[in-house]
Amino acid sequence: MTARHTVMLLGAVVLSLPSLAHSFQPLFSLDGNTITHCHITERAVFQKTAEVCRDLAASKGKDFSLVIDNNLSASKVQRACSSIGTSTSVLSTVTFQTSIAQMYFSNAKVDIDFLLSDKHHFDDETFQGGRDLITAGVSYVKASVKLGNFAAGRWTLGRVFHTLQDFYSHSNWVELGNTEPYSTLIRPDQLFENLAGPNTPTCTSCTGGHCSNNLLPALQQQRLLTTGYFSLISSAKPAGKCSHGGKFDRTSRQEPVGGINKDDVSADHGSLHHKAADVAVNATMELLDDIREAVGDKNFLQLMGLSQSSVLCFVIDTTGSMSDDIAEAKRVSFDIIDRKRGTPQEPSAYILVPFNDPGSGPLTRTTNADIFKDRINKLSANGGGDIREMCLSGLQLALTAAPPSSEIFVFTDAPAKDAHLKSTITALIESTRSVVNFMLTNVISSRRRRSDIQGLSPHSMSQSDVKLYHDLARASGGQAIEVTKSDLSLVTSVIEDSSASAVVTVFQVVMNPGKPDSFKFTVDGSLRNMTAYITGASSLNFNLTSSTGVSQSSSESDGPLASFTTAGNLRRLCLNTDNRTGSWKISINSNKPYSVKVIGQSSVNYIYYLVEANKGAHGYFFLKEGHPLSGGNSSIMVSVGSDTVEVTEVTLFDSSGPTEINGSLQALGGGNFLVHFSSVPAGEYVVRLRGEDNSSTSKSTTTSFQRQASTQIKTSSISVTAQANITNIEPGSTISIPFTVATMTNGVVNDNATGTFTMQANNDRSYASTSPSTVTVAAGSGGKANDTITLTVPANAVSGTDVTLTIEAENAAATDINYAVLRFSVAVKVADVNRPGCQVVSASASCPLSSSLCASSQWEFIANLTDGINGTGIERITIRRGNGTLNTSTAVGAGGENVTVATYSASCCSQTVKLAVVDRVGNVGTCVGQARALTTAALVTTVNTTSTGGHTLSISYCLYISVVVSLLWE
Repeated sequence: MTARHTVMLLGAVVLSLPSLAHSFQPLFSLDGNTITHCHITERAVFQKTAEVCRDLAASKGKDFSLVIDNNLSASKVQRACSSIGTSTSVLSTVTFQTSIAQMYFSNAKVDIDFLLSDKHHFDDETFQGGRDLITAGVSYVKASVKLGNFAAGRWTLGRVFHTLQDFYSHSNWVELGNTEPYSTLIRPDQLFENLAGPNTPTCTSCTGGHCSNNLLPALQQQRLLTTGYFSLISSAKPAGKCSHGGKFDRTSRQEPVGGINKDDVSADHGSLHHKAADVAVNATMELLDDIREAVGDKNFLQLMGLSQSSVLCFVIDTTGSMSDDIAEAKRVSFDIIDRKRGTPQEPSAYILVPFNDPGSGPLTRTTNADIFKDRINKLSANGGGDIREMCLSGLQLALTAAPPSSEIFVFTDAPAKDAHLKSTITALIESTRSVVNFMLTNVISSRRRRSDIQGLSPHSMSQSDVKLYHDLARASGGQAIEVTKSDLSLVTSVIEDSSASAVVTVFQVVMNPGKPDSFKFTVDGSLRNMTAYITGASSLNFNLTSSTGVSQSSSESDGPLASFTTAGNLRRLCLNTDNRTGSWKISINSNKPYSVKVIGQSSVNYIYYLVEANKGAHGYFFLKEGHPLSGGNSSIMVSVGSDTVEVTEVTLFDSSGPTEINGSLQALGGGNFLVHFSSVPAGEYVVRLRGEDNSSTSKSTTTSFQRQASTQIKTSSISVTAQANITNIEPGSTISIPFTVATMTNGVVNDNATGTFTMQANNDRSYASTSPSTVTVAAGSGGKANDTITLTVPANAVSGTDVTLTIEAENAAATDINYAVLRFSVAVKVADVNRPGCQVVSASASCPLSSSLCASSQWEFIANLTDGINGTGIERITIRRGNGTLNTSTAVGAGGENVTVATYSASCCSQTVKLAVVDRVGNVGTCVGQARALTTAALVTTVNTTSTGGHTLSISYCLYISVVVSLLWE
């Protein structure tokens, strides 16, 4: 057996064992008393985000009344931060919640991907290895944010959080009496001090089942730092060393027995669990503050996902017949930009992907509306060659570039040349929960043949061509709108609808084949601006009935319940729901395929994720990628976006059945619920949620509501798992990704199964990769097949790029498919770890002793800022504290280094300044000056100090009468 197969086999054994995670519990605790990685991450993100909003409010002279403590929630922070700008009538926390979920799911995944890695958990006294992971990861995050790759930054940040947080559970930092973070862990330019040496005993055996006093007194006396040893396989450890502890740690059975971890309240040092979690929260906030200083407040809030608006994302065919479509895309996007610029509804980002034949791109992703306008304005329709274009390649770029749960609009009049990417696109849709809408022009009616139509555009599509787009739209919860080029402007109002804030889906169904049917949906009091879309044949008729019994038929374009327009296969109904809350009904009379979708604006919404149980006493759960397994049990984690919502029912709905499977609800606190579904049969489902909204001040106006997820969940009898040993890749390197394919029966591996699967591996960057075309599950293999995929990053890849790899397996009959999605960050290893230095040149003031006279006087502070002769150079200087004016100029220092001269002047009413100095790789130095009134004579002082860059500076300067400048290094 090869070494690779040994590792894969060991990994399979590890993942099959229950409750093996040796860290703070990953996502949630069922005992209600244990603090998890998820809780620590949420607390830190809520508090740091609130602090940034508080500081922004202060800079604008606005009040910020939110109390920043451990009791914050997504909705509380969202409301408080939204009050800084122009408030909107409808607020939603979905984007914020989704972004936080990315971080805590990535955090939890470390216990799957790197379970036995000592440095990922600070086991075995691997201080340097753990810090290297943290500081390298932070560099990757900063590089990702610099390119606007916020989602990639969040995935990396979650992994960094896990390692940092584990330190406080796995070390004796808290036992030493420390209540503040160990800042050296996030500062590679600082040396570790007081580490227990490799031959230094650290523990004695626990006695009587109690481990509270097993750390040797010498550690406390000498302030020595240690962490526990852990091994699943061997009991060996250095003599006298502490173990991690727990039933799966074999080293804890070797003298000295027991452990020191504080992972939960029942752990060996569980009495300190809450203290360790509190310090881990503060350490996570300290790391977030470093990132904030490096990227700036606006980018930091984008990284945290604090936005009231969606992105504007277009994928546009640029071949010769598309000039009218491009002109309409320009018109509608410019209109949205011009109307919403400077308001809370302004799109949070702009994404543009052109495509034609033979390629797609380049991708434009920006937060600057003018850049987007310029790029879309430069699009022109030309060329095209044959009929088919690279539509799905362009869509693939958009799906991986856009934030999760985005709405994407594809404009084309041509079939897809890259239809082989259909399963990849479907996997990305399910993974990102994004909605894809197709604007399809010049589609041939099913009653007409291409040869029957004179003057038809060569790019016109038949119904068989269009089916691909309809299938993808259905999978995502979007629409495939078929319209003539002349009527395209009549349907692009759908884009404007989706660009509103807090858009929710109330109800959606696709009937294929079609049949006459009636559908009910609930209108609740929180809903505003409700719109219904009905797509189908021109012969389709409908009837709408409100909760009050009023009806309107499709023959009335402007009636008591709705006004509607028709263009192509789309009917857009603007609903009048005033004073008509309750159950509505829409009846469709058609035997041809059709769809119905009802949306509105509301603060009541939810997010959900498929999670997988690692069964055991503690109930660990992890994010599940890919399809759930047919016939097996499935679990979903649901988070609601409001403090006033009570969830009463979560179901899986299959409209083709129709089948509705009720889940059992388990409240986890904080608006989170775990939903269990038993034995889910094969099918395609969407998640529906029902509940009560108690937002009204009057209890008598509590209303029932329903919400529906857009993305379909399709079950599978194939399992695809993949595990990379690294998640951050350097340009010019190649990584290997082992994967396993298995045949499943009722949710478990069928040990006797055999068969061959077709494999496909695609990445959104078109990086070189190798993968087998098939894998075979042979007799006697236990129902599984293993193999490897490689991915090579080109040497010229830009630091901060992200790459998404999709691995798919399809059965021999081509009737079943499943997938795994892996995300990697690409960045150059940072050699410059020193923070910029600061040398005070002068500080002068003539500040009066009386504060009532401060406004009439000014003080000035001048400093030379440098990143050293070997640094990457200063990129940005900002005022973090102070209400003065900053001016900069450049010079060359005595050693040939570039120097930035910072001159700060302020009123004597503002006598403190803090400058944040950021170099090109995100190292942050801070320099603080303070003026104080004195009555002594002028002083001339020589100060020897060490800058944040580690350089010793000898500084001579004058402090004038009535002022002292203190230089603080942070």
